[in-house]
Amino acid sequence: MKKVSTLFLFLVASVSMLANVSATEKEALLKLYSNTNGSQWTKKWDLKAPVSSWYGVKIVGDKVIGLDLSNNNLVGELPVEIVNLSNLQQINFFKNSLTGSIPASIGNLKQLKVLNIAFNKLTGSIPASIGNASSLQSIELYMNRISGKLPAEIGNLSQLRILSLFNNEIEGQIPASYYGLKSLNVMLLNSNQLSGKLSPEVANLTSLETLSLFENNMEGQVPFDLEKLNNLKEMNISYNMFSGLVSRNLAQLDTLNMTMINDKGLAVALPVQMDKNSALANED
Repeated sequence: MKKVSTLFLFLVASVSMLANVSATEKEALLKLYSNTNGSQWTKKWDLKAPVSSWYGVKIVGDKVIGLDLSNNNLVGELPVEIVNLSNLQQINFFKNSLTGSIPASIGNLKQLKVLNIAFNKLTGSIPASIGNASSLQSIELYMNRISGKLPAEIGNLSQLRILSLFNNEIEGQIPASYYGLKSLNVMLLNSNQLSGKLSPEVANLTSLETLSLFENNMEGQVPFDLEKLNNLKEMNISYNMFSGLVSRNLAQLDTLNMTMINDKGLAVALPVQMDKNSALANED
């Protein structure tokens, strides 16, 4: 009986290994391969071998649920067909040479949890449709050439924990909807061209642990409400045009102690309230 059970488990495992993806999913993978110069990848696919053996392709049952092709010399544009991999939970194309824009249909990937296309050469704006990818927990698009404004629709992503868009060319204000991201742990928007004010509603980001707005064009009073973020461990909002008095707590929390660029283009430190650590206490 034990031998029969062992044989049965072996057969099940074998069938699982041989399980093939649908023609639609395979076609999407082949389009990705051809669009990104697959013959020159660091770790290539043997197109004659089963899809389950292809590097970086994770399959459960007969569904492609993950693509991890980070640092693999992908050169070219992402094909629109990638959205035909409708069961994807993870896309990791970190550190390649991808160009072009993020496909507008990215929002059709309803099961996608992790999107990492950081350290590439992407251009264009972040499509508003990304807000329809309702399972997203992490968006990492830093170190690209992305422009345009931040889509307000990202504020719809109630499970989002990481938003990392630094070192791009993004302009405009932080949408009000972002202050409702209760699950957000990390917000890295530094080294862009953001403007406008940081809303006092930043206090609503109760899970926030890291905030970086360094090197933008933001202005106005530094919100005292930042002190309400009890989980905040790291902050850098220097090299903007923020103004006003700040508490010692905030000045010490900021990596560069609130060094700002004044109207003459000179780096100056904001005045610190010395008699009380908390500006909130002073407000009361």
